Amino acid sequence: MPDRLTPLELMEKLISFPTVSRDTNIPLIDWVADYLAGHGIESHRYIDPDQPKHALFAHVGPWEEGAVVLSGHTDVVPVDGQPWDTDPFTVVERDGKYFGRGTCDMKGFDALALWALVEAQYAGVKRPLQIALSFDEEVGCTGAPPMIAAMQPVLPKGSAVIVGEPSSMQAVTGHKGGIGFITEVVGHEVHSSIMHLGVNAIMAGARLIEWANTMNTENMAHKPGDIAAMFDPPFTTVHVGTIEGGTAQNITAKRCTFDFGFRVVPGEDKDKWAADYLKQVAKVEKQMQAVVPETYIKVTTRFDVPGLNPEEDGEAETLVRQITGDNASHKVSYGTEGGQFQEAGYSAVICGPGSIDQAHQPNEFIEVSQFNAGHDFMKSLLARLAT
Repeated sequence: MPDRLTPLELMEKLISFPTVSRDTNIPLIDWVADYLAGHGIESHRYIDPDQPKHALFAHVGPWEEGAVVLSGHTDVVPVDGQPWDTDPFTVVERDGKYFGRGTCDMKGFDALALWALVEAQYAGVKRPLQIALSFDEEVGCTGAPPMIAAMQPVLPKGSAVIVGEPSSMQAVTGHKGGIGFITEVVGHEVHSSIMHLGVNAIMAGARLIEWANTMNTENMAHKPGDIAAMFDPPFTTVHVGTIEGGTAQNITAKRCTFDFGFRVVPGEDKDKWAADYLKQVAKVEKQMQAVVPETYIKVTTRFDVPGLNPEEDGEAETLVRQITGDNASHKVSYGTEGGQFQEAGYSAVICGPGSIDQAHQPNEFIEVSQFNAGHDFMKSLLARLAT
């Protein structure tokens, strides 16, 4: 029987796998499955049919519904071009902090969840505990929905999901939804001295980006409703994060590609925002085709993530508040897999160690005190499951 690793040892092992979203996570999942099997825990997988990535889920305790589900993702963002002072995939402790890619977002929580699952196996809990480890959260929460669907016929359904995204161990009960697109503008090349005869894809795309600026200005100026006022910022935001295109300064750009996304406050219809964007796309495309009919704009949905809606007397929220003693109201503007679990019929809350301020940064870290607070949380959770 293998040793029962400490939370720190588990985090060190998980971070040693460079599971950047563009790469496979199978070696990490294989290790987790073997580690759990060594402690008598059977795990199950969702295998992505289109790429080398797996999700893993497991159940400990009575084979009945009503489990607490610990939800985490296994992928991390890239470190390319970031000025790290240490090896990103080796945990380094310094100045009261653990440094490493994923210490904060969110292999620190994954390690705590694995520790809790193994301890629950040996403690003989009376209420079951489950773990769910997804992939591709960092590219739009695309790995969780098929994993959640795969869990349903295999495990007794859990009732309270704790999504361990970094929240400084506070109970976060709501977050914005998100929808994002890849927009490809295809123009017509001519010499820039006769640009009126061509269609510059970059300049056409700029009209859509300017619409984003206009929407942000208008949204910011509106008085927020009661739900929107809970968020920072208290309005739906429209964002373009990457753009590329063009051939040379003296040629009208043939192509321009950019991402375009919304973070939508609960209570607003993200599908309506998407429809409004597509109307603008159609308008710009018509202007392009009036010059060169063969030009066009192609829009592909990249992600579609539901918001997490505050629940009335939610089971997950109540459980976390009882353990942490946190009774304040917390909402965040980043997205998580919480809304996807909620849509599947689970009560969901966000609570995990670390601060989102450190996520995705060079020299990402989690404070030792936060990691220890997460460990204390798991001990308290296990005590409750035992009774």
